[in-house]
Formats: sequence, C-alpha cells, structure tokens
Amino acid sequence: MSELTETAIRPTSYVPGAQPVRQQVGAAATAASGAPAGTATPATHARVRILATADELFYREGVHTVGVDRIIREAKVTKATFYKYYRSKDALIVVYVQARDKAARDFVTGLDARYDTPEKRLRAIVTEISNQVVRAGFHGCPFINAAAQFTDPMHPVRVAVTAHRDWYGGAVEDLFRGMGHARPGDAADDFFLARDGAFAGANLGDPIAAHTALLRAIQRVLDETTD
Repeated sequence: MSELTETAIRPTSYVPGAQPVRQQVGAAATAASGAPAGTATPATHARVRILATADELFYREGVHTVGVDRIIREAKVTKATFYKYYRSKDALIVVYVQARDKAARDFVTGLDARYDTPEKRLRAIVTEISNQVVRAGFHGCPFINAAAQFTDPMHPVRVAVTAHRDWYGGAVEDLFRGMGHARPGDAADDFFLARDGAFAGANLGDPIAAHTALLRAIQRVLDETTD
C-alpha cells in the first residue's frame, strides 16, 4: 500500500477551508429560513450575516469569549433582528456547529463522485486534515473547541457535536470496512485519536510536527488493511 504524502490527493477544503465561511454557512441559514435554495431575501441576508459573523468569531476567538453584542455590532444588525432568528447565544452556537457539520458532510459525500475506491476517499480526508493543521488561521477543531465549553453532555451544543462525531466516525469506519480492514471500528478509533491529537498539537504547539505525526499515525493504521 502506498504511503501517505501531503501531495498525494488535494481535495477541496471544507472546515475551515478554501471556500469563504460565508458561503459555507449561507446554505445552512437559507435552509433554516425555509426559503428555496438560491432565494435571497432581506430576512435570509440578515440570518446569513449573523451566522457568518458568529462563525468567524466563534472559531477564531472561542464561543464563550464572543458575546451577543459583539456579533450584533459586527454583523450590522439590530438586537431585535438577532433575537428574531436566534433566541439565545446558545441557540446560535448550535446552528454554528450544525453548519460546520453540514460542510463536513458535504465534503465527505462529494468524495464518492471524485474517487472510485474507499482507500482514495479516506486518503483524501487525511490529506485535507493534514493540510488544515498547517493552514493560516487554524485554531483547532471547531467541534472539540465548542464542546469543551459545555460540561453537560445533554446540552444542545454537546448533542450537536456528538451527532457530528458519531456520523464522522461511522463514515470513516465504513471506508475502512470497504478497504478490507479486519477491525474497521478499531481503525476508525485510531484514526480519530490521531486526528484529535494532531488538531490539538497544531493549535497549541508545532503545526509542522503535528502534520508529520498525523501522516505517520494514519499510515500505520492503513498498513493494517488487507489488500
């Protein structure tokens, strides 16, 4: 099995990625408004602007650090408009997590049309993750960062993060199963341990070292796969 390299496959970025955040969250906000895709109304513009502003601030500075007044000011909306669409800051954080989740799901789903084997799809995911950790503006995993601020596992933010990780873990496990790995569940667990460690290491320490260590760790898991 060929070794992973950072230039092996270069998929389209997702979270945070090459597309502007406003494009990523715009579809989620429009869908939440009930308007048809592509419909632009003052209401959806305000909703998108609030969510896009929150997305950028939450990811860069942390969900607990950024207050509602700051979001209102930078999104250039009134307080009444903010609370028309988001009944509380926590409700906005949930939508922020869900929008990031949708972007990740769209990325993974899109790999089916671009790559013809489970191995190529998994390698595309690994390459994207390894590229993220050395990208300018990287601040760790948005899901882990958000979940860390809420200790109650039944809090809606934690529930949204858990739903994302359950889906992601299942998707990776399915790819390992499709590759013929004898223990796809264990392989997916190893994958996420390496991913989470790389995200934390890159955010708190040396991104280059985290990038290299991630590729080594995932390659060891891939080497366990039967041909």
